[in-house]
Amino acid sequence: MDSTIYALVGAGFLLAALLPSLTRNLPVSLPLAFLGLGLVLFWLPLSLPVPDVDRDRRWIEHIAEITVILSLAGVGLSLNRRPGLHRWGSTWRLLAVAMPLTIVGVAAVGLWAGLGTASALLLGAVLAPTDPVLASDVQVDGPDGGSEDEVRFALTSEAGLNDALAFPFVWLAILVADHGLDPREWLVEWLVVEVLWKIGAGLIVGLIVGRAFGWLAFRVPHRRIRLAEQSDGFVILAATFLAYGIAELAHAYGFLAVFVAALTHRRHETDAEYHVELVAFGEQIERLLIVLVLVMLGGLIANGALAPLTFVDVLLVLALLLVVRPGAALLALLGGRTRRSERFVIAVFGVRGVGSIYYLAFGLGAASFADSDRLWAIVLLSITMSVVVFGLLATPTLAWLEALDVRRGRNRALGGRPQM
Repeated sequence: MDSTIYALVGAGFLLAALLPSLTRNLPVSLPLAFLGLGLVLFWLPLSLPVPDVDRDRRWIEHIAEITVILSLAGVGLSLNRRPGLHRWGSTWRLLAVAMPLTIVGVAAVGLWAGLGTASALLLGAVLAPTDPVLASDVQVDGPDGGSEDEVRFALTSEAGLNDALAFPFVWLAILVADHGLDPREWLVEWLVVEVLWKIGAGLIVGLIVGRAFGWLAFRVPHRRIRLAEQSDGFVILAATFLAYGIAELAHAYGFLAVFVAALTHRRHETDAEYHVELVAFGEQIERLLIVLVLVMLGGLIANGALAPLTFVDVLLVLALLLVVRPGAALLALLGGRTRRSERFVIAVFGVRGVGSIYYLAFGLGAASFADSDRLWAIVLLSITMSVVVFGLLATPTLAWLEALDVRRGRNRALGGRPQM
């Protein structure tokens, strides 16, 4: 490896350590900073190895895969709210209503933009899930973060689950690409295998692994092998990769198993400092991978990955970010426990990110889709716009929500009417 690359890697990791504290009160997110760094590095005449979406699809897929599963583990361990039908009401609404509507909406716009049916369906499945990796600025603060406001909780729990629940629709696109539109060729297989079995088995594997690690951490009789006594962050890596590997061996959805395992493990001794240590260690590993992914994204853009875009494709991305996702989420949250201002923020902050990169790379490797370069360009533009727009808006928007909460508290104290 060239010495320049070693120096740049070291500088990148130093920035990863410093930027979170330096940008804490600024409208600049860590993903936005490293996306800009990637663009600059690959535009400079440094002779860096430039990534390519076709040549490097497999390793792009695996880097995104590892990043997502570590992020899902951290999300599951960070949620303080016990799962329940009412307590997670906003989450279930977003998953059951907003996500399918987003898939249908993006696919419909993709068909209007001239994509084939399978490609449009793949695009809808790829861009429907929100991201647990790049949306950290609008997610819960962690196991020691105290109470969870509805906005942060809804966005965090939605991202934790919809990265797994998008997979049946990715497989639906793959089956349509392989067998055509006649449902007699694929419907039974899709419902039985891709929906019922893989979701059910993923849930079961996650529950078993989560409970096993909870027992090993707090209940195993021998204190010397009790994980909570070791205070070793590597436990989060062990649980994550075991849950993912076992689920994939069982032909289940590994993303779902990882999130459920982490969420189940979190229910054991919920106040233990041990959970904080696991999340802190996981976040450090995840941050290193985020640096790699975002610099790679900058390299892909600098290498012309956005070149196949047409004006219609840009309109498609704008429709996703400004119309389809916000409209679907607002509709899903009507009548729920959220206030109008909270519904607006939840609906708008549906960040696209590393999960979309993984799903697209996986889908394109599993079947032949027309316009693959165009699909890459649309997805990468969606991620870039999410990182830029939401990276700039996250801090002031959350500050606005906090100011509204303060005003509501004052109004209630004075006996006035709360503001929405």
